[in-house]
Amino acid sequence: MASRSGEDISPNDDQAQPQPHPYAFHVSGPRHLSSPNWRHLLNSTWKDGNYKRTVVACFIQAVYLLELDRQENRSEENALAPKWWLPFKYKLVQILIDERDRSIFGALLEWDRSAALADFILMRPSGAPKAVLALRGTLLKSPTIRRDVEDDLRFLAWESLRGSVRYTIALESLKSVAEKYRSGNVCIAGHSLGAGFALQVGKALAKEGIYVDAHLFNPPSLSLAMSLRNIGDKAGDAWKKCRSMFASNNETKAIGAAEERNPVLGLNNWVSYFYGNKNSSTGMQKWAPHLYVNNSDYICCYYTDPAGSDNKDAGKEDPTPENGHVAAKLFVMSKGNQKFLEAHGLEQWWSNDLDPQLALHNGKLISRQLRSLYHLPAPQNPQRNPQ
Repeated sequence: MASRSGEDISPNDDQAQPQPHPYAFHVSGPRHLSSPNWRHLLNSTWKDGNYKRTVVACFIQAVYLLELDRQENRSEENALAPKWWLPFKYKLVQILIDERDRSIFGALLEWDRSAALADFILMRPSGAPKAVLALRGTLLKSPTIRRDVEDDLRFLAWESLRGSVRYTIALESLKSVAEKYRSGNVCIAGHSLGAGFALQVGKALAKEGIYVDAHLFNPPSLSLAMSLRNIGDKAGDAWKKCRSMFASNNETKAIGAAEERNPVLGLNNWVSYFYGNKNSSTGMQKWAPHLYVNNSDYICCYYTDPAGSDNKDAGKEDPTPENGHVAAKLFVMSKGNQKFLEAHGLEQWWSNDLDPQLALHNGKLISRQLRSLYHLPAPQNPQRNPQ
């Protein structure tokens, strides 16, 4: 057959080739990762924090695509989501569905031993979780936008997502898999709104002494409740100044000394105390979630506020809380001025030029998010004399 010259090729020939989807793994996925193989048994890449962050972010992207596959009626043959977990030898075992609109907001992935054995990986690499619960954030598509924004507003108003059906479903799923595999083999992860759910679900299990690995990408940090608490902080400072005017009062001195030893006793925490957050602080120091924030993202940037915290531990790899302070591993991305969609996007966390800095561990906001486990014990009712 005679070959055609460049002049004879129709411009429509290129159009005959199907264009890859922009969310296909080989198009927008990480470029610097290799699939697990038998060598990882000797030197597990899962021990590398950058590798774990990248893979977990891919799992969250898979949840976004599970919902998009559902909305666009893709079949198993052309679905986009599986390509984001299969290269890492994981399998889908459960999807989390919002009962209000039937949308997929989360997925439970487990280590796929059969797929691993096919590539001569005889055991799970050290550091690789047996199960990962991944939660997506807000998806601005007509089938999901109403319920997603409803939960966004719920957090904005109350800084709590407990009233959402997604919270209950995620909590039950995570607790079940933690009991199955033990908490040290389980990870929860989320992006944006999903990170808000992951933080609160992880905190709820920590109250029960169940400590799972947590990776939170661009978690929401701005809420009306936080603003009201800031007002409470200022009121508490004013109260201390007023109280100092009566320093001769022995009782006032004793209370002030107690508050210096335990800041939880301050005026700004009494509202939470009377609303019933009376959990014991026992064991909370064992839970230190990983937070990934971008300074240009106004949704999560308040986590970098060090006000009220001691930054002497910045740069340490193992954030162990001291003197009862709440701690977290906070990784900060700073690339100067970025557009919001770029700064808030999930794909930045698997980019080749990523270099997040471990900034601080016990910032003001993360302390507030986790301090509910340090609240005062419930007051005991005074004993009454029998009549």
